[in-house]
Amino acid sequence: MVRPYGIKVNKRKERRERYDKEEDEEEEQPKFEKKQKERVKRAKKEVTAKAEEEDDEENEIAEEAADELDVGIPIVVSDNKKDQTGVIFVLEKASLEVAKVGKTYQLLNSDDHANFLRKNGRDPAHYRPDITHQALLMILDSPVNKAGRLKAVYVRTEQGVLFEVKPHVRIPRTYKRFAGIMLQLLQKLSISAAGKREKLMRVIKNPVTGHLPPNCRKIGFSYSSEKLVNMQKHLSTVCNETDTVFVLGAMSHGKIECDYIDDFVAISGYPLSAAYCISRICEALSTNWNII
Repeated sequence: MVRPYGIKVNKRKERRERYDKEEDEEEEQPKFEKKQKERVKRAKKEVTAKAEEEDDEENEIAEEAADELDVGIPIVVSDNKKDQTGVIFVLEKASLEVAKVGKTYQLLNSDDHANFLRKNGRDPAHYRPDITHQALLMILDSPVNKAGRLKAVYVRTEQGVLFEVKPHVRIPRTYKRFAGIMLQLLQKLSISAAGKREKLMRVIKNPVTGHLPPNCRKIGFSYSSEKLVNMQKHLSTVCNETDTVFVLGAMSHGKIECDYIDDFVAISGYPLSAAYCISRICEALSTNWNII
């Protein structure tokens, strides 16, 4: 009987092949790691480039918005303007706060900075600078202002910063440009017209009563007031004798609490926005003063 012989296999060749494969894998690993590092570096460069572009865009928007302030609202100046009574608006508790988000300073709002505000333990619902924007547009675009009966506008923020807005200022129509203007104002404390020394908006010292005319009547508006009045009838007995100061809240929730207010009134049985409340006041003033 013939003895079967096993098939001989060259083990040395197998070992060499294994060593070659391991060496190839070791060589491929550092190459792969290098590629990953290069990809991470490229991604970081792209992110920084985008951030720089956004910063440049924000600066350009702020500068363009500042240029828009040069175009004023035409105000009719009458001969007996000194003898005429006027009105002053004060916006209290305005949500205008600047904070460093990432690498840039921004005006905080509930839409763009909700995550940032929650991380810092704040309620995003209280950060509504658009309320101040709408209120200023309603005041400065009113026929009362164009007729020259608006004497001043003052805004005090939630942090206690008080600033003045000239009646002939043209506020930017879009919120993005308005945010750029407020950011520039709160950082530089004033905004001047291009090529002129006149300060269109400037931060002033507290309290606001130090900037109000003497013997003026100060009326505050609140939905919680028990005194519900017809605005047109009420103003006909008030605004014709002395200058009148209207104090409104520019916040989303809450009530204004000011010691200098003479009388708190409500002009509706329903809660109204600051912009609509101002529109009712200006409409009543236009009717009483025959401003068409």
